[in-house]
Amino acid sequence: MKNNIRQGGFTLIELLVVLAIIGLLAGLVGPQVMKHLGGAKTKAAKVQIEDLAGALDMYRMDTGRYPTSSEGLKALVEKPSGARAWNGPYLRKNKIPLDPWMYDYRYTSPGEHGRFDLYSYGADNASGGEGEDQDVNSWE
Repeated sequence: MKNNIRQGGFTLIELLVVLAIIGLLAGLVGPQVMKHLGGAKTKAAKVQIEDLAGALDMYRMDTGRYPTSSEGLKALVEKPSGARAWNGPYLRKNKIPLDPWMYDYRYTSPGEHGRFDLYSYGADNASGGEGEDQDVNSWE
């Protein structure tokens, strides 16, 4: 008796066709996903700036002033020497968050655009830019 068992599997051509289709899909979908990812980071930076601005307002309500530029955002988690009635820390995790691109937020007080300026330079960490490189700030 002869055993006529045929083993199933994929041919090389079938595998190449599948790989070509996956490559085409990655080429079409990949840039769209990356575009939305950059927009999500900008939105996350806006939300973090709003949260930090709220913490700065709470600091001002307790101490009667915003932290100076030299005290910086660190005043939200550690009592500055000149702050009276400090009731912090004003941030939940007791640390100052980095922006979504892993850079420090910039803070000046008094600011050019208000009582304080709080901003991120975006992905390129340089003033100006478009898309993911655009600046995100507290005054617009």
